[in-house]
Amino acid sequence: MAMIGLGKMGGNMVRRLCRSGVEVVGFDRTPQVVDDLAREAGMLAATSVTDAVRQLTAPRVVWLMLPSGAPTEDQLHDLIPLLAAGDIVIDGGNSNYHDSQRRGAELAVHGINFMDAGTSGGVWGLDNGYCLMVGGTPAVAETVTPILQALAPAADRGWARVGPVGAGHFTKMIHNGIEYGMMQAMAEGLDLLRGKEAFAIDLAQVTELWRHSSVVRSWLLDLTAEGLKEDTALTTIAPFVADSGEGRWTVVEAIDQGVAAPVLSLALQMRFASQDTQGYSYRLLAMMRNAFGGHAIKKAE
Repeated sequence: MAMIGLGKMGGNMVRRLCRSGVEVVGFDRTPQVVDDLAREAGMLAATSVTDAVRQLTAPRVVWLMLPSGAPTEDQLHDLIPLLAAGDIVIDGGNSNYHDSQRRGAELAVHGINFMDAGTSGGVWGLDNGYCLMVGGTPAVAETVTPILQALAPAADRGWARVGPVGAGHFTKMIHNGIEYGMMQAMAEGLDLLRGKEAFAIDLAQVTELWRHSSVVRSWLLDLTAEGLKEDTALTTIAPFVADSGEGRWTVVEAIDQGVAAPVLSLALQMRFASQDTQGYSYRLLAMMRNAFGGHAIKKAE
């Protein structure tokens, strides 16, 4: 198979595949990354996407680990003349499931199979394996099963065909929406513990305590506990939380379905609030309170 895009996720996926004996041809726009992986992991280096495809045998499998949007879209279009009927393209990035459905239909016109793979596991996937939620036909899923088994935590778990094309990225989108809510709840609860100064609660101690037999134990809690051991005050981290886009898509989906999702929606809004460096709405609120009630305004420094 070929892996196009050898960043943090793509590179580690190549390493895991090569460890499992899967022959991988890799390409990245940064030649040094390609050279390093070829030397370190035994990956077959490619000088271009065309070169990567030429090194494959039918049915050719090309896995894309590229940023969503234009980079993935452009690469898919460039692949069409390089591939033939029966070949398989897998998008393992965080694409919108609507795009995946459209892309699957476009490739089908040329007889090229498409699979969307929602991929979770982050930087820990190399050692722990990846959770793979894939969408495609049963035949395509069967063809790439050895690849999915090599990437997953074990051959019999951590991966599944969850439905037709689009279902993989849809499932991953909802997964990330849930993740937003879990993170927000944990952050708010720990902030409340920290705020009760009279008790001087040690957050590192409590999060470590919760990891064992508590109802809220989770991998997310494990990571939080480990991070708090290093710096409980988190003074070196700016209070800015980015959103990758999948949280937004999840909330839009809730609106489209008419399904109440207040926790997911508010968690997304809180990320927006953290990104607001101007604070204009808060300035407006202060002005209004002063206007109707004569409440004091704190002057900007």
